[in-house]
Amino acid sequence: MYKFSASQLLAQTLLLLLFAGLLPAQAVKPPEGAPKLSIIVISGEGAINNIKSRTARETIIEVRDENNKPVAGASVAFLLPDSGPGLVSSNGTRMITTMTDANGRAAARGLKPNGQSGRFNLQVRANYQQSFGQLVVAQSNIIAAGAAISGLTIAIIAVAAAVAAGTAVALTRNNDPARGSVGVNPGTPSAGAPR
Repeated sequence: MYKFSASQLLAQTLLLLLFAGLLPAQAVKPPEGAPKLSIIVISGEGAINNIKSRTARETIIEVRDENNKPVAGASVAFLLPDSGPGLVSSNGTRMITTMTDANGRAAARGLKPNGQSGRFNLQVRANYQQSFGQLVVAQSNIIAAGAAISGLTIAIIAVAAAVAAGTAVALTRNNDPARGSVGVNPGTPSAGAPR
């Protein structure tokens, strides 16, 4: 059976209220002199989420103690923006709560873009035995058509890069409709009217 001091019990109660959504996130502040946890972003920093396809990149973090060791069993809250561009959970809440695994990692899963394009910050807060840490993860939502870049677009970019580098190029087109590719081959410098 676990024994908690009064300050541990207060910290755990505040976190439970925060996680339950009964206490605003700004109200929970670590006690003065509390040991610090560091949070490292494994995946999701700078992520671009596609509004049209309703897909968001999974955010994965790792919690470490003052000795830079992974912390298993830490409480982690991913706080989503209240307004403007952001993400929403599958159940509509503005917060995902989870625990770190044996490697000190936790993930915000099942999130989707909220339909508004632009940049936003995802706040991450961690708590473990009176140690606290927080971090901001920057992401963006965009409205993407979902179309891949065509071979012709790639060829145009390659030609522009080659011309900028002072190299002559010759474009070749594969007339096989099944392949439909465009290639860029080095050529000898020449200039002339189009054929």
